[in-house]
Amino acid sequence: MIVGKVVGSVVSTRKSDKLLGSKFMIVQPIAAMSGVNSQLVAVDNVGAGGAGFPTYMKLNHKAEIVLLNCAECEPLLKLHQQLLETHTAEILRTLEEVANTLGAKQVFVCAKSEYKRTTQALHECLPAFPHMRLELLDSIYPTGDEVVLIYEVTGRVVRPGGLPIEAGVVVFNVETMYNIYRATQLGAPVTDKLVTVTGEVNRPVTVRVPIGTSIEDVVAMAGGAKINNPEYLIGGPMMGNLGSPKQPVTKTTNAVLVLPAEQQLVLNRTANTSIELKRAASACCQCESCTDMCPRHLLGHPIQPHLFMRAAANNDFRDKNVFLNTMYCSGCGVCELYACPQSLSPRTLITNYKNGLRKAGVPVPKDAEAAPVVHLRSFHTVPKKRLQARVGLTKYDSEAPLDDLLRKVKRVKILFQPAHRSARKANNKLGAGS
Repeated sequence: MIVGKVVGSVVSTRKSDKLLGSKFMIVQPIAAMSGVNSQLVAVDNVGAGGAGFPTYMKLNHKAEIVLLNCAECEPLLKLHQQLLETHTAEILRTLEEVANTLGAKQVFVCAKSEYKRTTQALHECLPAFPHMRLELLDSIYPTGDEVVLIYEVTGRVVRPGGLPIEAGVVVFNVETMYNIYRATQLGAPVTDKLVTVTGEVNRPVTVRVPIGTSIEDVVAMAGGAKINNPEYLIGGPMMGNLGSPKQPVTKTTNAVLVLPAEQQLVLNRTANTSIELKRAASACCQCESCTDMCPRHLLGHPIQPHLFMRAAANNDFRDKNVFLNTMYCSGCGVCELYACPQSLSPRTLITNYKNGLRKAGVPVPKDAEAAPVVHLRSFHTVPKKRLQARVGLTKYDSEAPLDDLLRKVKRVKILFQPAHRSARKANNKLGAGS
């Protein structure tokens, strides 16, 4: 099998073959796939979280360091620590095979020190893998963000707008690695997903469900909602989005958080952006707390939320970089859900501007360089427990035990995306010449 990069497209002008107006991709071949890669393509293995980056594309490059991410970026999520505790040996053997494929010299298993059962399972299995190292992390947010994780473990800074491979690092989360094991050892395609269900439910649980299962069916597996007219926050409390009960589970759905409509996180996502902009104009005191605590800014990336708030609120477009630099925002939500003393919405407004730039076809600036890491960075991190208390989640921090048996459902809804579109997105991320 040959893997290629989508470099363009053409529209046919041939009338004889009834191809007039048909669009074709121009594909530049890269290299013949390895056995592992061809298996991953065959089962459509993608990252089990975040952007769903195609796993085989991560294996097309050599890397110096491989990180297994068990940091659970979002509060309340349990599935990665539970999965690694339950299938430790299978995941570590697969990690070893992946590291060999990438030619990695260093392999780190990254988990938070508070995951006692998971770290105990790792201590029992790691002696069989002497070249792997367990890296215990503090319980801060957002350690699971791969850019933050790479710095915490290796001291390397991924350039603004860049990919980890540019720093010689490849990151896989635990469920992705387990799916690689299932693909390579069992020939199993990715047709199901682990989802943590918590919040206002009767029995918080982490369940394995077929992809395409409706959110309401997943919530029913947790004993159903305890409140009337609940809201469903899909993907995690900090970076997730409100969804509908009929919405299907996808390959990147990690969590369903059931909340009342008046909960702070729900109100945050339903805020009117024009009103939030007016609130910024009247209340933003330029204290710079949003910038001082921005995880990407602390790593030297050129994102300064306080400058954006000042410029956007006052229609000041003299410095275009203030707006272009919104491209480097990770959307973690620290600025508006933790840092801002006025409860303003920098993340929401930045995301709105960033989406507008993308829709207009404005590319991410390629020449940005990271400034030195802020020397007091360790004093500006966000403790997970304090964050949960700040956003009203403490009472929902329950066990949510893992039920790893595949649940049966009567109906699934599969959202199809044309293959050329996902390939083009991935190649755009890799960039020209990758």
